[in-house]
Amino acid sequence: MNAETDLEACRAAIRTGSHSFHAASRLLPARVRDPALALYAFCRLADDAVDEVADKGPAVLRLRDRLAAIYNGFPFDAPADRAFARVVERFDMPRALPEALLEGFAWDAQDRRYATLSDLRAYSARVASTVGAMMCVLMEVRDRDALARACDLGVAMQLTNIARDVGEDARAGRLYLPTEWLDEAGLASDAFLSEPTASPAVRAMTRRLLGEATRLYHRSEAGVAALPLAARPGILAARHAYAGIGTAVARSGHDSVTSRAVTSSAAKLRWLGLSLVQSAWITTMPRSPILHAAPLAETAFLVEAAADPRPARSGWGESLISALAQLEATDREHGPDVAAP
Repeated sequence: MNAETDLEACRAAIRTGSHSFHAASRLLPARVRDPALALYAFCRLADDAVDEVADKGPAVLRLRDRLAAIYNGFPFDAPADRAFARVVERFDMPRALPEALLEGFAWDAQDRRYATLSDLRAYSARVASTVGAMMCVLMEVRDRDALARACDLGVAMQLTNIARDVGEDARAGRLYLPTEWLDEAGLASDAFLSEPTASPAVRAMTRRLLGEATRLYHRSEAGVAALPLAARPGILAARHAYAGIGTAVARSGHDSVTSRAVTSSAAKLRWLGLSLVQSAWITTMPRSPILHAAPLAETAFLVEAAADPRPARSGWGESLISALAQLEATDREHGPDVAAP
């Protein structure tokens, strides 16, 4: 398959799998949009490969093998893998970034729960801020301040997703609300999962998640001025589209148990227009001092990995090795996995 055929397969995956990103990507310049589609398609399909199967451990281990093949220069025979391999080579993508994403998937496979908001931010850093950091690499932005704000945006987006999907996740046996919040409200985690309800306490937790997301959306905007001019509208569009999901959750009384918030095509068009205007306005304004705020403690390792194209030397990778080792041990207990990649 040639590069254009692989890229078209990535476009098709994004059109059906992520309407918000597909809409926002139209505002990116082609030199960023095409590799971004390849990046996002690989991440989206990898997420689906884990999320849509009952036995997640073997799925994560297959992703580990796929990622290793990409970095060894021999990607699996799949459009998204081949397209992402070209991106890795062209932009010298630090391996620590997609490996952090893989660690987040491993945490999901372990059905990990998160005691505190900080723990939840650490998870969000892996499954969402990694994409923001990789997008910066595609835009050839390695400045630590800009990377920190991109990671803020990733955490904000993931917290918004979690707030939107409280009921859907609970019915699937997944819990992302910080367990100490449930404890403070006198709610047992397992009892909530067995019978999720939109109680005042659960609505308050959803509102609290969205409050943290809003704070991080505002912080993230300071980094937009550090991005290439042509890329700013697309990043702002993604920011507004995801924040709009949070607004829809709030409009429902923060009840994301009995309903799932959606946004209209008309709203997406308004956000696209707003993003174009805002990107031009940002150009005329002095840079916000928030740009230089320290990264979240939970995303600092991503900032360092993306800022320096050499292999990251921080100790975070030990937890990835540990998580994968646990999955392999579990896999051996249940027999060999023979599914195709």
